[in-house]
Amino acid sequence: MNQKSEEFYTRLKTELENTTKVWPAEYLYKFIVPADEAKVAQVEKTFNNLGAIISTKKSKNGNFTSISINVVMKDADAIIDKYKEVSTIEGIISL
Repeated sequence: MNQKSEEFYTRLKTELENTTKVWPAEYLYKFIVPADEAKVAQVEKTFNNLGAIISTKKSKNGNFTSISINVVMKDADAIIDKYKEVSTIEGIISL
């Protein structure tokens, strides 16, 4: 993992621990992927069996799909692990 990613995850963990007093807690992930059903399915598969509420919306010109995932996570590390897991999907942008 590159230095920039490591700094981002460290900052995110600190922020999550400072703003969330009780774990497990609900968390909202937002991603943008190229409009490719296989990529959308990969993201959805990452959150299988977690009771996640997943909604998708295609961009106006149809080139991208935004994905919102509302899910209860056990702690900050679990949230970051999911970000790392989806980061391997080509073209994904985490918001």
